[in-house]
Formats: sequence, structure tokens, C-alpha cells
Amino acid sequence: MSAKKRKQSNGPLPIIIIAALLGLMAYKYQLFDGELLSKIPKVNVAENQAATKQGTTSTTSTTLPGGALEIPVMQSSTGGQVLKRKGYTLSYNADYKTPQWVAWELTKKETKGEVGRTDKFLPDPDVRGAKAYTSDYTKSGYDRGHMAPAADMKWNRRAMEESFYMSNICPQNPNLNRGDWNDLEDKSRQWAKKYGAVYITCGPIYDSKKPKRIGNNKVAVPDAFYKVILINDKKNPQAIGFIFPNKAGHKPLTKYAVTVDSVERRTGIDFFPALPDEIENRIEAEIPNLLK
Repeated sequence: MSAKKRKQSNGPLPIIIIAALLGLMAYKYQLFDGELLSKIPKVNVAENQAATKQGTTSTTSTTLPGGALEIPVMQSSTGGQVLKRKGYTLSYNADYKTPQWVAWELTKKETKGEVGRTDKFLPDPDVRGAKAYTSDYTKSGYDRGHMAPAADMKWNRRAMEESFYMSNICPQNPNLNRGDWNDLEDKSRQWAKKYGAVYITCGPIYDSKKPKRIGNNKVAVPDAFYKVILINDKKNPQAIGFIFPNKAGHKPLTKYAVTVDSVERRTGIDFFPALPDEIENRIEAEIPNLLK
């Protein structure tokens, strides 16, 4: 390019710069007087990531609760209907008529609630398609086993009532339900009181593709149950997993304790994905000394 042409091409440049600066100033004043800012949609990155990772999972709303530490991610393409309740969130498997996972936060304050048990098991009104009814469990030999326990929901009447929806229930060995499983529920409330809050996810494990079924609606009987618990202590976060065979047993909780990593391998579920990776990887690979 000749010197003359370079000079001609550079001529309008100051005008362009001035125009750009004037445009930026106009944008700045519009932005900070609140008019434009109010029109910008608020995007929750954690919420969008969770919804994207769910893949084929259908939900009753467009997204999952953003950034909630207890909300897991299914690693397989087998998704369920995600239902957000007052006191918990669950993913429902319409084939098995049981949840895939149930997740909730339990705070110290919530352990002091005074709402009494309703003991009124109801079909979940929001489940699409096939669902379980309380009569499916009658004379089956199995308890209507809560995943999110009623005793964790006594801080709110609606939360208590919704804990008795059949979507939160699994066929559970009576001895397990009233024994070792109940012992862990008690221990979780102790941790919530001690540490201020815990984040819990639990659900059934099906080792067989053709599990035993009960009732007219063919509710699938789990082979085992898992529970993972996060203590989000800023100085020393800890996570612990448990696997309970669905059978009678009187054992200390230490006999059921495993790493969260091992529960993930057994279930195909990624727990506590909202945590920073370096923290998640570390605490999920160890069994903390919490069971004293």
C-alpha cells in the first residue's frame, strides 16, 4: 500500500474512535440509571449447569434449584421426573414407582420444629403417568419407608404432609426401616445440630433389571439403599456415604459407612456437583471420622 493510501485510510479513524466513545458513554449512563440493567435476565450458572447435565430428565419446572449443594446429577441417560417440594427435591422413576434420588438440606433450626406426623400416605398428585398407592404396600411384608424422613420436616406443616407422598417412599424391610436406617436419620439430625446444616441425598439401589414387584401397580423392591451426607463446614468440609442392604440387621453405622465415591460407582449418580472440584474430589474419596 502506498503512503498516500495509508494516509487516506487513516483519515476517518479519529471520527470512528470519538463515535465509539460517545456510544459507550450513552450505554454507560443507560446501564447505571437502572433502565437497561433491569432488562438483563439474571442467569444462575450453577442452575443452568445442573439443568444441562440432567439431559433427558423431565421436570415440573424449567430448571432445577440453582446451586443447591444437595442436588445430584444422574450420569446415565435414564432420567426421572424432578419434583420440587417444600422440604426436599426428588427425581421419580415411573417404571419402578420409587424415587431415583431424594435430596434436602437440614439445618439446626429445622431440627427444632414442632409439627407432628400426619401419617397420611398419599399418591403424589404431581407424578405424571404411573404412580404408587399406599395399598400397593398392604400385606406385602415391606414398610412404607421414607427417604426424606418425616422427622426432618417437622419445621413446616406442608413439608410434613409432602413427606408422606408415595413418591418419597420405597418398599423397605421393616427391621431396617425401624432400626439401622432410623439410627442414621437420628445421627444426621445430631450432625445438623452440631455443625449448623447438613446436605443429604438418598434413594434405592436396584442391582437387578427385573426387581421384585409388589401391589397392583408393581412397585419395585430395592436390593439396597444409599445415603450420602455433606457437612459443609467452611474450615473442614466432610462427606460420608452409606449403603444398606434391604434386609434385617442390627449393626453399628460404621458397618455401612463407605466413601461417597463408592456410592457414585454403585448408583451412577454424581453427588454434590456444585462443590469446587478440588474439594469434591478430596472429601468424596475418604471416610471421615464422624461416627463416634
